[in-house]
Amino acid sequence: MKSKITVIGAGSVGATIAYTLSNEDIATEIVLIDINKQKAEGEVMDIIQGTCFRDPISIKSGDYEDAKDSNIVIITSGVARKPGQSRLELTQTNVDIIKSIAPNIAKAAPNALYIIVSNPVDVLTYAVQEITGLPKERVIGTGTLLDSSRLRSILAERAKVSPSNVHGYVFGEHGDSSFVPWSLTSIAGMPLEEYDANTFANKQDEIQEEVRLCGANVIKNKGATNYAIAMSVCYLASSVLKDTKGVLTVSTRMDGQYGIEDVCLSIPAVIGSQGIIRTVEPELSDSEKGLLIDSANILKDVIQTIEI
Repeated sequence: MKSKITVIGAGSVGATIAYTLSNEDIATEIVLIDINKQKAEGEVMDIIQGTCFRDPISIKSGDYEDAKDSNIVIITSGVARKPGQSRLELTQTNVDIIKSIAPNIAKAAPNALYIIVSNPVDVLTYAVQEITGLPKERVIGTGTLLDSSRLRSILAERAKVSPSNVHGYVFGEHGDSSFVPWSLTSIAGMPLEEYDANTFANKQDEIQEEVRLCGANVIKNKGATNYAIAMSVCYLASSVLKDTKGVLTVSTRMDGQYGIEDVCLSIPAVIGSQGIIRTVEPELSDSEKGLLIDSANILKDVIQTIEI
């Protein structure tokens, strides 16, 4: 089946997403668009030169009109986070960039599903939906999908088991107010301390902080994050195109879940060919509900300060 994915932004994240897509059987056509046309063309040339090692695939750089008939549009454009900088500090700058992109790409690909990667991803997911008027189920922020992967990887490493046997999520903002609902976290179906008390007893705060600092530590060491987010985005795109109906924590516009409205943040959602089929609201403890509401309010306060 033919499938077309357009990636907006040829920086380290966008280029890595395009490259990762080229190594998977997710898309038959990839378009890479950037205001720096030479950079986008160079990235495409580099990727194409290795495609003899895979089944035929079409990869090209282009302009907004080349996104026509895309199944998925992935937006990565924006100023990257610098060492020591929070994601929310990027807000107005990247909102302004999104304002210049969203109307043009939505006009070219009105029926596509949109995956927002640029930070602060929750605010920008909200902005894209506001600007384009697209249905909320077709505007998906990567949200805490990567944070949840980081959590599972950390827990798996500590427990010395496969990440596939670890279940857990990060809720809320993709940022400093995110949190782990430990009541939903398990290894082989068992609460962490029941699985291994020596490893996990009284370690929740330590692990949660490690998850929160993962991105900042990568940026501190190499200047940017690109590999893990690219794998996360490609997994999300695959879930859409293959209609897997998997449950992933992604940023979506809330309309009453846990009493929260008119803001985008991450809770579990069932993902399929139409985007977000439905959100899932597992029972949270009172303290966990409070943390989710606090995270929503922080994002709402940021939205109040920006011009969309």
